[in-house]
Amino acid sequence: MARIAVITHEFDRFQSRRGLLLRRDSPYMLFDLLEELKRRGHSVRILAGTAARPEADIAVLHVDATVTPAEYVEYARAFPFCLNIGATDISKRRVSGAVIGRGDGWQGPVIVKSSLNNLGTRKPEPFPRLEALDSYRVHGSLADVPTTVFDREDLVVEKFVPEPEPDGFGARFWLFCGERERCTRHVSPQSLVKGDDTIRREPVPVPDELRALRRQLGFDYGKFDFVMHEGRAVLLDANKTPGRARRLSSFVAAGNANLADGFEGLIRQVT
Repeated sequence: MARIAVITHEFDRFQSRRGLLLRRDSPYMLFDLLEELKRRGHSVRILAGTAARPEADIAVLHVDATVTPAEYVEYARAFPFCLNIGATDISKRRVSGAVIGRGDGWQGPVIVKSSLNNLGTRKPEPFPRLEALDSYRVHGSLADVPTTVFDREDLVVEKFVPEPEPDGFGARFWLFCGERERCTRHVSPQSLVKGDDTIRREPVPVPDELRALRRQLGFDYGKFDFVMHEGRAVLLDANKTPGRARRLSSFVAAGNANLADGFEGLIRQVT
């Protein structure tokens, strides 16, 4: 059995206690994966900040920030093996395959996003205080985008390319841990596809070019959001601290067990 260390930022709220029975809860998908690993006999320790120096066989760098602070990366390097130590910058300007500039020849609609994750919303200090977007903004063309947008480093302009479906629009979500994964296409009546307004979903294969991009970006565990456009995969977002499913179901439980199998596969590689 392995000793697992989870490295979180000192301001992250990875887990909390709620209810009369003080049951533990978390907004993160990794929480449920770790609960499954504990049921299998592995030990887990959550590390908030960089002060502790525990013995561990494997660690997970789970700092909920678009760019992981350098001191956390250095701290993670002290462990024998650490998941996602290569995935320290997930800004859309770096990972998105849809980003375009003001001189691009794209003729279709575009969308303005924060280069940071989660609409650019930030935690308390020491994270930078940046202006957050209240929502993504879709424009009919590049010409409709205010010129000031292109001068801001915290914003990106992307081609707006949702997958058209007879009953709405599609987007694809790939969850993975080691060699285990699940990939589904969600269809929504809204062109900005979110989990809450999904009317149907179906399993889909993972394109080879996305697997290559995952290796390039240094992801051992996480979630990629993408679409298929003109026969190729376009990565829109990469998340190294994906959120927890709001509705626990047999589908979600089976998915967590599958990802835990992938985590154990990584353990076997290093122990």
